[in-house]
Amino acid sequence: MTLPAVAPVDTSPISASDDRGDLDPLWRAIVKESRSRQNDIHLPISFAFAERLCDAHPEADALLVRVTILLHDTGWARVDQDRILTEGFSGDWRRADVRYEHERHGCDIAREVLPGLGYDDAFIERVTAIIDGHDTRPVSYSLEDSLVRDADRLWRFTPTGIALASSWFGRTPADYCARLREEIVPELLTDAAVQMAEAELTRAERLLKVEQLS
Repeated sequence: MTLPAVAPVDTSPISASDDRGDLDPLWRAIVKESRSRQNDIHLPISFAFAERLCDAHPEADALLVRVTILLHDTGWARVDQDRILTEGFSGDWRRADVRYEHERHGCDIAREVLPGLGYDDAFIERVTAIIDGHDTRPVSYSLEDSLVRDADRLWRFTPTGIALASSWFGRTPADYCARLREEIVPELLTDAAVQMAEAELTRAERLLKVEQLS
């Protein structure tokens, strides 16, 4: 059963989201790390979803969620780039060594960039506790962990996410949209995320002519 939202859920197109701008120094600190695996696309979209999830769950530590989603996949920049596609998106990809490696590197990057921006050790430890296992750990440890996990998945339901992931997994957009409905929606942990996913996917399928091009 998914966790019910506490506040209203915004299911309007994610492209209409406004960024508060308070984390701009952190964005600028990870420019180099964002250039791997299209993270300069994935991270901003996931970040926008994370902000909406926090609005639906005002009881969550929004700063923790927002900082963590911003940093969660930066570790891909320190993984052999050829292995990202050959191991990270084929076979038993969820358990591939390269996925564990990117989580460890992501924790390292968080520990490197956050102190200089004024974040204390206790906060950084909470960030790395979520990054470590966000792809590979089967359970969520907290509400904030759940919101990060859902935001990480929600970007896939946008036309941009569908385009990139279809290429990575060698599927047609129609096939990938079917996979989103069958496999990824059931993985979502919050009702807010399910509502956002279904709204985004319905719009994307219509835009991409999924029915006609199946």
